[in-house]
Amino acid sequence: MPAELSVGLVDPEIAHGSGSGDDESSDDAPGVGVVAPFDFALDRELWRWAPDDVSLYLTRLPFFTTPVTVEMAVAVGDRRAVRRATRDVLTPRPGVVAFACTSGSFVSGVTGEFVLRRTMLEAGAPEATTTSGALVDALHLLGVQNLAIATPYIAAVTDRLVGYLADSGVATVASEGLGLLGNIWRVGYEQVVSIVKAVDRPEADALFISCTNLPTYDIIEPLEQALGKPVLTANQVTMWSSLRAIGRQAVGGGRLLEIPLHRSVA
Repeated sequence: MPAELSVGLVDPEIAHGSGSGDDESSDDAPGVGVVAPFDFALDRELWRWAPDDVSLYLTRLPFFTTPVTVEMAVAVGDRRAVRRATRDVLTPRPGVVAFACTSGSFVSGVTGEFVLRRTMLEAGAPEATTTSGALVDALHLLGVQNLAIATPYIAAVTDRLVGYLADSGVATVASEGLGLLGNIWRVGYEQVVSIVKAVDRPEADALFISCTNLPTYDIIEPLEQALGKPVLTANQVTMWSSLRAIGRQAVGGGRLLEIPLHRSVA
């Protein structure tokens, strides 16, 4: 067979783990498959949460020209596209597949988030998680009942997040959005810190910074020290949950990462 036609073909025995010892050793540190929106621009931020011996395998959902609205969030969570992307990312045999989009996983409520996870599992993912599902797990483990949220979204999208959290047993005591319809990754740390401090309330047990396209890695610990409470972010909970699924701890700051791996979600 010509070389160019054989690229990507895998021997069935190797694919099922019955090859050489080298293939068996690759299972010692399973990777994380990531299904991301087409406009995701923060690959490096996800890598920063990963231990050195854990690889990330990213694939993107199809491109379409729509501003960041409720309609776009619904389109990003399209089951057919998620199923196809999950299958695409299974080639390197990740131990878990994560849907790395906050709005796309909360926009259709608790049922919509469940359907996304089930879609990835039915497509062959050994384990599956979503950003919004990971957020709820993290909040429950931290005992958070009242939350303040900072988002880059317009009000209609932020409202969907508030509703999703309410249906998950978490009350939103305050919310603030930047009203952006695109280019969210260009928001700098200074603006993120400003909106988080503005939305904090004494009655909030914790704060959440939404959107995987918003940079947050370096500001989590400083914000927790300044505010005296946990600060969770979209990429943080996504990687925390994904790595937890394969028995690994995320690398970085924040009270969330202090939770022992053996503690289960109630």
